[in-house]
Amino acid sequence: MHPDYMAMRLLKQISGHREAAFWSLQLLAWSAYFAAQFVAALFYPEMLGPNQLQGYLVVLVIAATSGFALSSGLRYLFREVRERGIAVVIPVCFAAIYAAALVWRLFINAALSAFLDERVAAHGIGQFFAGALISTYVLLSWSALYFGIYFYASVQRERLATAHAEGLAREAQLKMLRYQLNPHFLFNTLNAISTLVLDHDNQRANLAVTRLSGFLRHSLDQDPMKRVTLREELNALGLYLGIEQLRFGARLEFSQDIAVSAESVLVPSLLLQPLVENALKYAVANREAGGRITIRATVMDGQLQLAVTDDGPGLPEGVIPVGGRGVGLANTRDRLAVLYAGRARLLGRNLTPGCCIEIHLPAETSA
Repeated sequence: MHPDYMAMRLLKQISGHREAAFWSLQLLAWSAYFAAQFVAALFYPEMLGPNQLQGYLVVLVIAATSGFALSSGLRYLFREVRERGIAVVIPVCFAAIYAAALVWRLFINAALSAFLDERVAAHGIGQFFAGALISTYVLLSWSALYFGIYFYASVQRERLATAHAEGLAREAQLKMLRYQLNPHFLFNTLNAISTLVLDHDNQRANLAVTRLSGFLRHSLDQDPMKRVTLREELNALGLYLGIEQLRFGARLEFSQDIAVSAESVLVPSLLLQPLVENALKYAVANREAGGRITIRATVMDGQLQLAVTDDGPGLPEGVIPVGGRGVGLANTRDRLAVLYAGRARLLGRNLTPGCCIEIHLPAETSA
């Protein structure tokens, strides 16, 4: 499954389950509060007699339930102010937390009076505010946890949204780069067909149109985001060379040396066509005697090494191959940069005679 699709699906799941996640965590937090208070009472039996434990359980239920309700109310207030500036958020939140703590303390003290004797439940104004400070600490901890989870989830949503946006931009860029090839190739091929027509070679012109139709159908059916095996890529290249063979005839010699281990390696679709087209332009089309083009592929140290060589005039001294020798090479370089993010290279060097364009990319397979 494509990572950008997975990121978007996860983003939707996070957004869709946000409410359920909050209420689940809310229930868990206040259940933990109840359990902690109950266990603490068991460790101090001198504070509660055996007959008072049942009453204290009721007090804890009321305390946890009222804390659950008050903190849920705080959440709705926090949602209204959390996107405002710190100068608003901090005083409003602290005031709301303290007010909720006072109300919560009223519920707790009322429960203590109702279900425990006066010795345990004794309360004056001093005890009330002392208890309110403890309640404030509990609600303050709850609020810190709420904002911590909220900001963490916001960062995650932003990260996933950014990844999805980058994925869409990456896909659009790849499609743009990919479809640059078709007009470029189409222009050259239509020129070749026009030449055949002017030479009254109607049979070969008709065959060229048929082969062009087959190649363009294959080209347009392939998703530029999809990779194919090198064997499939070579089969597609055969459709292209069938067109060029009609154009150049015996002037074009073509051979390939493909290692068996390289045939199943995944490569971007229509990767080789612009390299071969470039070699045809410089090594075959410009020379009356024509030329030879060879494709080699090997796998070494986890890398697929592709090479398209010709016996033409080679590269001018100091010329960068992807900048000075055709749109196709620059396009190929950009596609590799987008698809492999620095893990693939396009290199050019002169031979004696000729030129060699190499592509090194990770030897990944579908298995």
